[in-house]
Amino acid sequence: RYRLPVGATLCVLALLLGEWINRYMNFWGWTYFPINICFPSQLVPGAILLDVILMLSGSMTLTAVAGGLGWGLIFYPSNWPVIAPLHQPVEYNGMMFTLADLSGYQYVRTGTPEYIRMVEKGTLRTFGKDVAPVSAFFSGFVSVIIYFLWHFFGKWFS
Repeated sequence: RYRLPVGATLCVLALLLGEWINRYMNFWGWTYFPINICFPSQLVPGAILLDVILMLSGSMTLTAVAGGLGWGLIFYPSNWPVIAPLHQPVEYNGMMFTLADLSGYQYVRTGTPEYIRMVEKGTLRTFGKDVAPVSAFFSGFVSVIIYFLWHFFGKWFS
């Protein structure tokens, strides 16, 4: 019956520490790939939301439904403050770019914008032009199911 309302945040902080060690050692240490291109996703706001809902409600079921859905919905906008500085204009060889375009031009990746646009238009075309809200609600639904699954495992092993 003991519910620790900081569990999700501590788990996410440990995960982020491991991700930063991985990115520094593998991307920068082995290949000198810039760290600002391969930053990990911002998971802390979703974990705080999950812990706050557990603390206020005290119900694992409500936390799974509302917190899991909130986790999926807040995931996409929580990355905007990190990505926003990359949209600053810069002049490079007489042409105007954003920093994101310039980084993508100098460090070629396999997931080019043209490929991503083709995947977005082909896969989720029936939902209209914007696929981010549909993806956010689907990730929230999957988060609810995973939260219930791990809650079941916790009851089973305790």
